[in-house]
Amino acid sequence: MQKSKLMVALLGALCAMPVMAADEPASPHTVTSNVGIVSNYVFRGITQTAGAPAIQGGMDYAHASGFYAGVWGSNVTWIADAGALASGSQSMELDTYLGYRSSITDDIGYDVGYVRFNYLGSSNVAAASGFASADTAEVYAALSYKFLTAKYSYSVLNQFLTVADEKGTNYIELNANYTIPDTSYTLSAHYGKQTYTSSTADPLYSYSDYKVGVAKDFSGYVVALAYTSTNAKETGYTYTNGGFWGKSATAISLTHAF
Repeated sequence: MQKSKLMVALLGALCAMPVMAADEPASPHTVTSNVGIVSNYVFRGITQTAGAPAIQGGMDYAHASGFYAGVWGSNVTWIADAGALASGSQSMELDTYLGYRSSITDDIGYDVGYVRFNYLGSSNVAAASGFASADTAEVYAALSYKFLTAKYSYSVLNQFLTVADEKGTNYIELNANYTIPDTSYTLSAHYGKQTYTSSTADPLYSYSDYKVGVAKDFSGYVVALAYTSTNAKETGYTYTNGGFWGKSATAISLTHAF
């Protein structure tokens, strides 16, 4: 009888072990990485690689509270293409960012943060030729409703992408990303408006951009096709190397997150 009671107790303890393990709280910390290749790196409607491919990747940290931080990088050529560096020079864009995101309801969310665009290898920007540092920093705020997002970004440094005295330069954008139910396809659309603040830069560099795209997820590998266009002025965005940066373009990309 005692042996039977002991056996029942042991079996009960063994059966309870998975339940106890299942009840352990999940870690509040999440770290993910991503890597990809794109046929033409386009940022806010403007090519960053003169129509050439780019290899890109990053790492993100997220806390259950809503706090997040990350780093993301890509090869770029636009600084040399603009004449701010020797022709053919390579540079690397390395973005660092942090922020906080949360939700108000099941359908409404918000996101606030800070991002710095660092351009490694551009320390020799030709200031004597009228170029400022390429490094740029912005604060941003976004509000989302279901698959729609509105975002406002504000430059906090004196320079903005090699243009001096441009603190307050801003970018407003509207984005839609709709996943077709019961499929792995996502449709996207984008409108953005870049506004420079100075009276000399505004007529040359302010513009609007547009984008439509489709993406398909193949078990964690996402293939995307996008078409971009702008109303950027050729006088402001045409350079010796790479031609007109704001022309309409189509790009295909492959990314994988892990």
